[in-house]
Amino acid sequence: MIIKDIEFVGSFEHEHQCPKDGLPEYAFIGRSNVGKSSLINALSGRKAIAKISSTPGKTQTINYFRVNNAWYLVDLPGYGYAKISKTQRKKWKAMIERYLQIRETLFCVFSLIDSRHDLQAIDLEFLNWLGDARIPFVIGFTKIDKVKKSQQPKNINLLLNSLSEYWDPLPTHFVTSAEENRGTTEILDFIEEINNK
Repeated sequence: MIIKDIEFVGSFEHEHQCPKDGLPEYAFIGRSNVGKSSLINALSGRKAIAKISSTPGKTQTINYFRVNNAWYLVDLPGYGYAKISKTQRKKWKAMIERYLQIRETLFCVFSLIDSRHDLQAIDLEFLNWLGDARIPFVIGFTKIDKVKKSQQPKNINLLLNSLSEYWDPLPTHFVTSAEENRGTTEILDFIEEINNK
């Protein structure tokens, strides 16, 4: 799939405010600073569709982008160590969980994990929550370009081995780099395949 047209539709704080035209939705989420905005920009072929910040927690709403007038790319707030109050964190958690559980047009969640690090407890907790809630998801390992080439296969295998202790079979996964535009074609082809079913 090639993204010929992408349009920012709006930012929403509640699921019931989101578009109601029935187009399929693909949501992207991960720990703060996982490289979500950079990956979204790489997928879109634009430099600043999603705002990138060195400060974790930039995304604070459910952000909708209509792609090729055929589906929505949904940018969700990150979770983890963003410097926000407990009250705000609780509000975000409720907003994200409500969207993920209620949204009937949500076809798949792309759960992003930083390929530079061991599997984090907070990532595993989120993946298990998705599984328990029966929400379809795949995994995107991000920032692979930040890992030495000789170390890249080892890092991915370690992450997959950690996941295999909890998941059998393993979820579908993509290895990505926004800087090198790696994995973007595979992700877009995956979305196209689902849309064509």
